[in-house]
Amino acid sequence: MAEVRRVVLEVPAGYRERERLDLYIARRLEHATRSRVQAAIAAGLVRVSGELATRAGYRVRAGDRIEVMIPKPPPPEVRPEPMELDIRYEDAYLLVLNKPPGVVVHPAFGHWSGTLVNGLLAHVGRLSGLNDPVLRPGIVHRLDKDTSGLLLVAKDEGTHANLARQFQLRTLERRYWALVWGHPEPEGEISAPIGRDPRDRKRMAVLASGKPAVTRYRVLERYEALSLLELRLLTGRTHQIRVHCAWLGHPVFGDPVYGGRTLRYGAERAGRRAAYQALLERLPRQALHARTLGFRHPVTGQWLQFAADPPEDMAEVMELLRRMSHVPSEDH
Repeated sequence: MAEVRRVVLEVPAGYRERERLDLYIARRLEHATRSRVQAAIAAGLVRVSGELATRAGYRVRAGDRIEVMIPKPPPPEVRPEPMELDIRYEDAYLLVLNKPPGVVVHPAFGHWSGTLVNGLLAHVGRLSGLNDPVLRPGIVHRLDKDTSGLLLVAKDEGTHANLARQFQLRTLERRYWALVWGHPEPEGEISAPIGRDPRDRKRMAVLASGKPAVTRYRVLERYEALSLLELRLLTGRTHQIRVHCAWLGHPVFGDPVYGGRTLRYGAERAGRRAAYQALLERLPRQALHARTLGFRHPVTGQWLQFAADPPEDMAEVMELLRRMSHVPSEDH
């Protein structure tokens, strides 16, 4: 019998959109599609305020309590797939690679092939099975699909356990570069708990009930309407940098989930709007890059430090921002 995922959605008070039930659920559940939700309704796997839902077109109302039971498909076998990998370091125990944007790290619903894990299995043959030997072999930490940069991979269980311990003790160092809207303070620390957004399960949010999350940052460059930040993660929550920057009022440029594609901080003015819209078209993703990675080798004890420049799309936008920052506004 297939494993079932149970999720409860509470429609908030004051909700007035009267959205269809299938659309409401699909937009708030990770990996859910409208067709899968409709199939779940037809199979009697959805209840609204305790009553069995019979119509996908039911209009959701404030106060509704929606219970969804969606069968999970069994994970397929992960097959090795030859792939070009930008490997920055490799030995018998681990490797460090530079992930391009647009590549998924490990298989998941909707991405069963073409992931870094598929390519790594073709390159190495065997990876650590400490975390998830089926879908996430060797993956010590992950990056979002559209985030680029350095990623650490373990080849055996002992190496994996040691590196995971370094993460827990915060002795492993990760620094990111991000283009953000506006001009934050020159440096600071963001300490705000993060959890799954109760209104949209595909997003994360700062919540009092969330898990502790701490991000330190400093400004590297300031532009006309944006800044380049270096950020250091002291915890590793899902979407941490993107959520923290948005919560601070400075969302990551280009981020389609957390407000980074909305013009702000002067970029929305008539004389500048077209230029910033053009930059967003050049970078149809969040401008976030895992720039440096440092850790102590689990076997030799040597401190290893690596750095990777931002990919071409982000680097081009940074250069254009430098030029734009020296051009007087046409509104003057």
